[in-house]
Amino acid sequence: MNWKIRIKNPVFWAQIILGAIATALAYAGLTAADMTSWPALWEVVKNTFTNPYCLFLIASNIWSALNDPTTSGLTDSDRAKTYEKPLEE
Repeated sequence: MNWKIRIKNPVFWAQIILGAIATALAYAGLTAADMTSWPALWEVVKNTFTNPYCLFLIASNIWSALNDPTTSGLTDSDRAKTYEKPLEE
């Protein structure tokens, strides 16, 4: 897998971060508008990381961000492995 390129791609990070945040908020029955203080946010984060089900859902989101459905297994295509920066089409 071409980690150097994935790490440079802001879409990759958006998938990871938004997937984790959406999972935590949905499981807690909250929306982003409910996060009005740092203690409230910390409580949601703490509850998420102590809940095996939430961690499983976050791991599923990470798997989706990592997986390239056009290749077999958890790898990039030979072409993608040669990229020096994210492909701009």
